[in-house]
Amino acid sequence: MKKLNEMTDEQLALSYIKGCNEAFDLLLLRNQSKLFSYILFVVRDRDAADDLFQETFVKVITKLQQGRYSPTGKFSAWIMRIAHNVIMDWFRAQRADKVVDAPKDNDLSNVGSDEIVIDNIECEFINSQTLSDVKRMMNLLPATQREVVFMRFYQEMSFKEIAETTGVSINTSLGRMRYAIFNLRKMVREHNVSLQLT
Repeated sequence: MKKLNEMTDEQLALSYIKGCNEAFDLLLLRNQSKLFSYILFVVRDRDAADDLFQETFVKVITKLQQGRYSPTGKFSAWIMRIAHNVIMDWFRAQRADKVVDAPKDNDLSNVGSDEIVIDNIECEFINSQTLSDVKRMMNLLPATQREVVFMRFYQEMSFKEIAETTGVSINTSLGRMRYAIFNLRKMVREHNVSLQLT
C-alpha cells in the first residue's frame, strides 16, 4: 500500500471515505492555501473569507462522507466548485440583506509576485507599482470577472476547468474574460496607466 504522502489528492479522498482521517488532514494541507487565496480574492474580506473557507471544508467533509465524490476529475477542481457555490450563496445573502461589504483597503496584497526577476532597485519600484496598479484595477471588476481572471492567471486553470468550477459554459467563461480584459484596458486608457514590467 502506498504511503499517504505518495498518494494523489483523488486517492487521499477515497482513503478518507474509507475511514482514514489522516488522509483528509493531508488533503487539507495540500489545498488550503490555494483555496483560501481564491476565496479571499473573490470576496475581498478576510473575515468573510475565513468563514467561507470553513464552510467550504465542512461541505467537502459532508459530501465525502455522503459518498457524493467520484474521482472522475481533479479533486482540486471539485473543491473549487464547492467553494464557488458557497461564495455565490454568500453574495446572494449579501444582496438579500442589502449589505455591501467591500473594504477599501484590500489591494490584493495576498497575490504574490515572486516570479518577477528584479535586476535593480529602479526595476523593483517600477514592477511593484505596475503590479499595484493591476491589483487595484482588478478590485474594480465585477466579482464574476475577477473570479475568472484569478482562476486563469493566478491558478492557471483552463477555461474548461473554470467553466466546470463556476457551473457555466466555456463560452460564458470566455465571455467573462473578454469583458474583464475590455474593462481593464478601458481603465488603463481612462487613467493613463502604463502597465509595463521591466
